[in-house]
Amino acid sequence: MQRKLTITIDEEVYEGLYRVVGAGKISNFIEALVRPHVVLPDLDSGYVAMAEDEAREAEALAMVEATIGDIDAEAW
Repeated sequence: MQRKLTITIDEEVYEGLYRVVGAGKISNFIEALVRPHVVLPDLDSGYVAMAEDEAREAEALAMVEATIGDIDAEAW
């Protein structure tokens, strides 16, 4: 679903958007810029999917176990 939003911007900014992005493309341009900052990914389902990948989990465990000896407990 799309919603209409009215914003106020400086005339110079509008003219730059119109000139660089083009008429009829400004909304999509602004949405593409803003989306990563306001629409957060569904991390929970991503973590569940990763945990269900047994091969990936085995590889991650092997990597952790291989590097655990590299930690100097005395330094802590």
